[in-house]
Amino acid sequence: WVTLAEGLVLGTALFFVVPLFITRTLDPGIESDFLSNLIEGGVRLVILLAYLLAVGLLPDIRRTFEYHGAEHKTVNALEAGDELTVENVMQHSSAHPRCGTSFLLVVVLLSILVFATLGRPDLPIRIGSRILLVPIIAGLAFELIRFLAAHRSNILAAWVLTPGLWLQAITTRQPTPDQVEVAIVAMGHVLRSEGVVGAPTPVNIGFEVRA
Repeated sequence: WVTLAEGLVLGTALFFVVPLFITRTLDPGIESDFLSNLIEGGVRLVILLAYLLAVGLLPDIRRTFEYHGAEHKTVNALEAGDELTVENVMQHSSAHPRCGTSFLLVVVLLSILVFATLGRPDLPIRIGSRILLVPIIAGLAFELIRFLAAHRSNILAAWVLTPGLWLQAITTRQPTPDQVEVAIVAMGHVLRSEGVVGAPTPVNIGFEVRA
């Protein structure tokens, strides 16, 4: 819980409060409240992209991104009705419309639209509005992602989901067969917990469990 709280505080500060302070330095030369808020949103988007690119340079995070790709491939194979074997899973895409990366992008884009309508009140009120509205915007983003993913065969929904799929090129990597095996075993645990008969196990995918 402490780690979660730290992450929420740091994430809110980095992606919502810092862009506000950066934009404040430009405010004297900006007459339009609407434009000021749009610039703040643009700064927020740049910070998100820079953060994802920067953490992707770390070896441990790169390996995590490979497992992220394995997870997506496994979910895509499951939703396509394929048997969860390494060979089948490896053929699927490492992008998925319900990914957390897409969720983050939608949160940022929705925040630009919402905050653009709030004007430029005093700084404490602006900071408070960013912090208080984050949970609401996140909830809206979550439901929007779920809705669009459920209707991704629709051309408009697919078009709206496309930027999030592009962004996943940063947060996913092509996994190794061993990493796909791990993802399949993890999926098997989830499916068995939901009572699915015939869920994959380490034995039936040939995965060697080592002490």
